Amino acid sequence: MNDKLIIIGASGHGKVVADIAIKMNKWRSISFLDDDGSIKTVMGFEVVGKTADAFTYKDEADFFVAIGNNGTRKKIQDGLEKEGMSVVRLIHPNAVIGTNVEIGIGTAVMAGVVINSSSKVGRGCIINTCCSLDHDNVIEDYVHISPGANLAGTVKVGRGSWMGIGVVVSNNVNITSNCTVGAGAVVMRDIIEPGTYVGIPAGRVNDGKNFNTGK
Repeated sequence: MNDKLIIIGASGHGKVVADIAIKMNKWRSISFLDDDGSIKTVMGFEVVGKTADAFTYKDEADFFVAIGNNGTRKKIQDGLEKEGMSVVRLIHPNAVIGTNVEIGIGTAVMAGVVINSSSKVGRGCIINTCCSLDHDNVIEDYVHISPGANLAGTVKVGRGSWMGIGVVVSNNVNITSNCTVGAGAVVMRDIIEPGTYVGIPAGRVNDGKNFNTGK
């Protein structure tokens, strides 16, 4: 671990990430990179360049990608890892992490989160404010679990999926990769096809108008 942390992305998500880093108290200095040249400081921390400038700091800093879009976050983090750069995980001190929980690099665990025993969270995930993952969950790489979402026991969420704010997922449910589950939806059975799912119980949106069972 280095004594400098560089956060890529100076948006609202970047602010929350920086707050976690401050509270972890592991880095002597924190700065940002962002492709919006009009942003000079964030929360009193300097924006020292653009995303492409990360590689000039390869040997002196740890890195964290604070980009909300799952695909963009993956592209940037994969590039950092390929170059052998130090990508860290950030876990808020007020999160509750159970026994035998694995959390991948590049993942942010926000304030108020509960991750219960024997769960596994992959690389580059966002486990957002006050959501809960019960026992034996498997959250694959580059997933976003939004604030207030609640996943019961033995839930699997596939790579690159996004669970909206307040989503509820029943126990023993598998959600395939590259899915979006809309705010407040209740997922009661497996989702086996990529797509957008909304409602109670959650159904797939077709052309933005109709629903089906998701079979």
